[in-house]
Amino acid sequence: METVRSLTPFQQRLQERSLAPLQRTSKAYLALITVLVAVIAWGAFAYFTQARDGLIVTGMRDRISWGLYVALFIFFIGASMAGTFVSAILRITQAGWRKPVTRSAEMVTVAALIVAALFITFDIGRPERIPFILLFGRWESPLVWDVYGLSTYLVGSLIYLYAALIPDLAYVRDRLNVSLSGLRRWFFAAFALGWRGTPKQHRYLNITLALMMILMVPVAVMMHTVTSWIFAMTLREPWDSPLFGIYFVGGAIFSGLGIIIILMAILRKAQGLEEFITEKHFRYLGYMMAAFAMIMLFFNANELVTHAYKLRGHISLHLEEMFAGALAPYFWTYFWGGLVLPVIIIALPATRNIPGIIAAAVLVNVGMFLERYLIVIGGMHLPLNPYEIPTYTPTWVEWSLTAAGVATFVLIIALLLKLVPSVAMWEMLEESPSEEGLSVPRVPVLAGATKEGD
Repeated sequence: METVRSLTPFQQRLQERSLAPLQRTSKAYLALITVLVAVIAWGAFAYFTQARDGLIVTGMRDRISWGLYVALFIFFIGASMAGTFVSAILRITQAGWRKPVTRSAEMVTVAALIVAALFITFDIGRPERIPFILLFGRWESPLVWDVYGLSTYLVGSLIYLYAALIPDLAYVRDRLNVSLSGLRRWFFAAFALGWRGTPKQHRYLNITLALMMILMVPVAVMMHTVTSWIFAMTLREPWDSPLFGIYFVGGAIFSGLGIIIILMAILRKAQGLEEFITEKHFRYLGYMMAAFAMIMLFFNANELVTHAYKLRGHISLHLEEMFAGALAPYFWTYFWGGLVLPVIIIALPATRNIPGIIAAAVLVNVGMFLERYLIVIGGMHLPLNPYEIPTYTPTWVEWSLTAAGVATFVLIIALLLKLVPSVAMWEMLEESPSEEGLSVPRVPVLAGATKEGD
């Protein structure tokens, strides 16, 4: 057995704070779970009502056949992109500040993809036909591409998250074995896959993560591009744009960064991780978010100027509705609140702090939800024939299922946080600052590490 260097005070505090939620369950956590389950139960009743009576209970009709469900599907697909992109890119570039960030990003990806699949199920009037889409779907349809893309993306994200969790599962197995219940001891022992922290195991883990990083970035880009093609390949003038692919990818990373910042802020406060998730992490993520805000401003300007210059077909009516008509409140809130204001907040030194960046992240996600809503409803809002402009108002069923979907997203992350540490401990313990500000050599995951080949 190899002698293991003792933990520094910094590392001891990291261990204590990261493992505390796995050992103790607070009343606030139980109250949160109770509220989430109640919201999901109400959503289940709303879905039963929709399944029993049909989509007539929603605000969707023959002229506006896509509504809140599709807008939220795009929103959560977008949230998943940033998790994959941020985690993979930061790992590929070996950015040292990434270590407290990657776990939150990876959890957001998995939870968002599951909820995105739920909203597609809500939107299908006959959910029992979903297997027929998988088995007999027509390959000419972008909808079929989206189904297979989502399945591939979800499976790959689960593998990526699990591979990065293995050392931490082993860490919990060995540090908390006595205090865990029998079922949880079995869980950590089984899913740690015999991890002992040997050089050989580390090498295989690094190869696995490298392969998954290389695979997941193009899969994520493909997923969002295919989702955009559902609109761009439809014969509706507001959606007639070859820019939709890159537009959706950029918007996905933009909104997902905001969700990661919000999740990190909650974890930082709830678990007392202020020493480990610092202002630097928020500031760097804020810089990335501001950069993508400017990219989105360019994409919006490019699309609107091109449409406004040509004014082909009924696009002038669409622009009039968006700038000064029924869609104007959504558009201008998205433009000023979701794009311009976050850039200003992050650019100004006085507001470039943790509260300011969190506020910018909230504005980004509100704005990007409105942008998704504008894409879906705005495209359907323009009549294909010389009819009166249709209207759409979500019903209580749609709002109930929306609340249930958001509650499911939060519940998945809350349950994950009771099974695994909220930060990648094995990465942070490899190179942690000492009390004097110097780096400390890698600390093996276990209380004792065997040599390679044991």
